[in-house]
This record gives sequence, C-alpha cells and structure tokens, in this order.
Amino acid sequence: MSTAGETPDDPSTDRFVSFGEQGAQLTYGSYLRLPQLLDSQHLESDPPAHDELLFITIHQVYELWFKQLLHEAAAARDAMSQGRLWWAQHLLGRMHVIERVLVQQVDVLETMTPQDFLEFRQRLAPASGFQSVQFRELEFLSGAQDASYVERFRGLTDLERRRLEQRLVEPTLWDAFLDVLRDQGLAADTDAEISASLRTAAHDRTQHAAVWALAEALLQHDELAASWRARHVVMVERMIGRKSGTGGSSGSSYLRGRLSIQYFPLLWDLRSAL
Repeated sequence: MSTAGETPDDPSTDRFVSFGEQGAQLTYGSYLRLPQLLDSQHLESDPPAHDELLFITIHQVYELWFKQLLHEAAAARDAMSQGRLWWAQHLLGRMHVIERVLVQQVDVLETMTPQDFLEFRQRLAPASGFQSVQFRELEFLSGAQDASYVERFRGLTDLERRRLEQRLVEPTLWDAFLDVLRDQGLAADTDAEISASLRTAAHDRTQHAAVWALAEALLQHDELAASWRARHVVMVERMIGRKSGTGGSSGSSYLRGRLSIQYFPLLWDLRSAL
C-alpha cells in the first residue's frame, strides 16, 4: 500500500525497502566480519598483561592502514600513468590524511609505560615490526626498493615473498610521475633532464599546474613517511632505551639509520636549485 504522495512504483520507496532491515541480507557485523575481526587479538602473556591487548590492537590497526595505503598508492600510480591526474592527486591527498593518523596513533601506544611493556615483551621474540611485509611493500612502491630485505628476512611465506618480488619489478610512484612529465612534453630520461623539467614546472606553475601539484603531493607523502619514522624511533627509545629489538636488530640504532631515507631525492634537491 502506498502512503500519501507515493506511488507503488516510486523508486525512492524501493530504495528504502532494499536498505531497510526488511531485506535482512546483511548486518553491520556480517558485512565487516566482526566476529572474525574481534577474535583476532590473542594474548601471549600468562598471566595476561593488561597492556598487551593495546599493543596488539595498535599494530593490527597499523596493518589495516598499510593495506589501505597500498590500495591508494597503486591506484594513484596507475592514474598518473593513464593521464588521470586529478584522480591521482585526490588519492595522494587521501594517503596524506591516513599517514597523519599513523603518526598520531603513536600517542595511543605511548600511554603504555616501559614497565607495562616489559610485562609481555619477552613473549614477542622473535616477532618484530621489521617483519611487516605490507610496510616494505609500501616502501618498495614508493621507490625505496631494497631487494636485500627479501633475502635477509627468513620468515617470509611463499605468498609474501612473491608479493615483495612483484613490488620490486612493477612501476613505482616515481616511475608514474616520470610518465606524467613526458606526457606534458617535459624530458625525463636522465636525472639531469628530470631536474631541468622540475625547475621548468616550478617556474611556470600556470602552464604546468598539474605537474607541480603532483610533485608537491609526492613530496608530502615522502615527508609524512619521514615523520612517522622519526616519531616511531623516539617512541622506541622511550619504551626500551638502547635495548636490542625483539627481532634481533639493534633496536633504536637500526631505526635511526633509516631516518635519512628519501623516496624522491630529486624533489628534495629541487629546493636547492630554485
């Protein structure tokens, strides 16, 4: 029966019925797989350490964000290579917002004191953040490709190894940006040509607005990655000082050695050439 102002074939009525509980096709919990998701936090400490749940939750959330960043970065790369520059810029902007969240999440982790962490830290070995395959994929996709990581890390599954090896051979965000330069009539075959083209774009932002906007978006991605590394190493030093990492690394010394990583060094060099 239709109500006043409605007809039986009113499309708005159909939408209401299909999205209401009458359909009973999905629930919030079933769509998000909440039973599986909320059963994924298993404490190793015995007796259970109160802060281990926080530690597990934070790192699982990080991995979910890494998954989303990989999704967006791959799409932004493909969009640049296909000439869909507005879409690429939009996706890179989304990555920036997510990356700021990654930095801010450290604040939550730091509500855990070193004493509380030590209650369960020994149960983590030899697990380590060094083993985050998705984080390495993101670095590889961004241009910081370290093939030796695949050989150094012995705990990779066959699937993880294939994923990393694929990231080492597929185009990076930088490769896609060079496609943009060439499509805009700017030379991009050597570092000298790329640097000259970047200076041209920087000094003529009216004609090369899209190139300049993408260059700045890539640099922002690089800067936010650096911010996360810096925030992470300070947090580690606050938690464990100069102790070795659970995975066998030198801990904060190893992390400090990675602070100088730059995904797009020519974009940083441009600042000195302007």
